[in-house]
Amino acid sequence: MSNALKKIALTALLGLGTAIATAVPGHALDKVSYGTNWLAQAEHGGFYQALADGTYEKYGLDVTIVQGGPNAANSALLISGKIDFYMGGSQGEITAVEQGIPLVDVAAIFQKDPQVLIAHPDAGIDTFEDLAKLKTLFLGKDGYLTYFEWMKSNYKGFKDEQYKPYNFNPGPFIADKGSAQQGYLTSEPYEIQKQTGWEPKVFLLADNGYTPYSTMITTTQMMIDTKPDVVQRFVDASIEGWYNYLYSDNSKANELIKKDNPEMTDGQIAYSIAKMKEFGIVESGDAMDKGIGCITGAHYKKFFDEMVAIKIFKADTDYTKAFTTKFVCKGTGMSLKK
Repeated sequence: MSNALKKIALTALLGLGTAIATAVPGHALDKVSYGTNWLAQAEHGGFYQALADGTYEKYGLDVTIVQGGPNAANSALLISGKIDFYMGGSQGEITAVEQGIPLVDVAAIFQKDPQVLIAHPDAGIDTFEDLAKLKTLFLGKDGYLTYFEWMKSNYKGFKDEQYKPYNFNPGPFIADKGSAQQGYLTSEPYEIQKQTGWEPKVFLLADNGYTPYSTMITTTQMMIDTKPDVVQRFVDASIEGWYNYLYSDNSKANELIKKDNPEMTDGQIAYSIAKMKEFGIVESGDAMDKGIGCITGAHYKKFFDEMVAIKIFKADTDYTKAFTTKFVCKGTGMSLKK
């Protein structure tokens, strides 16, 4: 065959391949699902961004976001293999290790847990330590059993007598100037200010020594072993989604959030994004020079040791089974920051 004929044949084959690829759109996309831990909100924005702007598709993924909520059981769906990834947290994955459940954190989107304690602005509470002077702390059961134990161990003056159950209603706190309540940095302070007209004092536990990662990308050891390429692509695309959500046009992502959660408002979304940036929830620590999502063994060990000290975890637990660093800390997406 002459060179001219070879070129014609090659061109024809390439054209046929393009035609086939076009005729079967999405044929090569890997279907994966990511379960969130609550109703759609700005705190999940990077994942919605990657879905809305085509980043997941660019990485060869067909992603379904499975919304969490009060009646959802997305962590159980991950364990049972019904979803591929879940929005976990470092405490949950270490607990899973102790229970013999092979769940693994592959990215930490929130370098800081957004858990806060909220006080009245005119109650003489100026530092985290001052919270110990209050008569009442409204806390959920999980908070009472974990970070309140940490508070008692690391700060003077906190005592069990302060505890009252928090029922996710700010009314009792608003009515009692001598109290504080738990909350999420990006949520409860906004609602309290809307109801009262005054801005509450907010104390981020992460800025006072409480160090769990939060809003993780968590998967199973089997997924890592059998589909590491899919894991890497989902992590990379999600990280890019977070940079784009925080620093580019996020309007399409916010529309998807409001579609999944019709009660979400533009005001709440704007507030949440502002607070995530102000307090370095996504970008702080190792993420500043290694990229969003970075996990380090040192950070994980610090939290594990803190929890062992208050008897949340067993000292001989192999906490290193709860995470891997091989998919993150590569500077992915940092060039997208504007």
